Amino acid sequence: MKLTLLRNATLVLELAGKRILVDPMLSAARGLWPMAALRFRPRFNPLVELPAHAGDALAQLDACLLTHFRHGHVDHLDRPGRKLLAERELPTYCQAGDAPTLQSAGIRAIDVGREPQAFFGGTLHTVPAQHGRGIIGRLMGRGAGFVIRMPNEPCVYLSGDTVLTPAVIAALESERPNVTVVHAGGAQLDIGGPILMTLAEVLRFVQLAPGEVVAVHLEALNHCPTTRAEVRSLTNEPGVGPRLHVPDDGETLSFEKSWQARN
Repeated sequence: MKLTLLRNATLVLELAGKRILVDPMLSAARGLWPMAALRFRPRFNPLVELPAHAGDALAQLDACLLTHFRHGHVDHLDRPGRKLLAERELPTYCQAGDAPTLQSAGIRAIDVGREPQAFFGGTLHTVPAQHGRGIIGRLMGRGAGFVIRMPNEPCVYLSGDTVLTPAVIAALESERPNVTVVHAGGAQLDIGGPILMTLAEVLRFVQLAPGEVVAVHLEALNHCPTTRAEVRSLTNEPGVGPRLHVPDDGETLSFEKSWQARN
């Protein structure tokens, strides 16, 4: 398995000979509005450009996974992302109920539920993601994480945009993923509490995860204060160590040896 981080939560996964795009935010730097204007400096997003070789990473794709996109979540699907999905006619797997909106934009959307369904010779299913707590969490709308199982590959759990919840913890315990991707930016809007895991929750998440953990959703949006340096410092905490990976934009990680050694 290979994982290439393009920027924020936009990834390309290489599994069983397939290339899977996740949450495409493809806008040029400063092409989107600030996501907070009072709590944080009101800078336009994304804060950084896509890496120079992003075009190569996006050249050949077999499917897309979309954790959420409604309620203004352009950091997971923006206009260039919609254009790519529609023009390429990429099968786009999304949480139950999101498909009609995507289909109306000309995208080949496929609803995914909590029960495993066929996915390129393996299976795919969702895990509930809670994008904040209380009123702010309800306003942010539903999201989803994904669990991917494919032949002769590590089990992968993508957390999606979520705080640490019993459902997330249960997924770590029941699915026993070999590789987990966590959205670690600690995002907050101008009102309400965090809508992503805080640094303390990320630490607990990594300690609970049974395998490798990749932290993303960092240093690309003006409402995400957690830095890569802060997340990397967690490797010194008990139960973490080298299992925690914090890739730079454009970096590719490979997990073939590590997951086979544990199975």
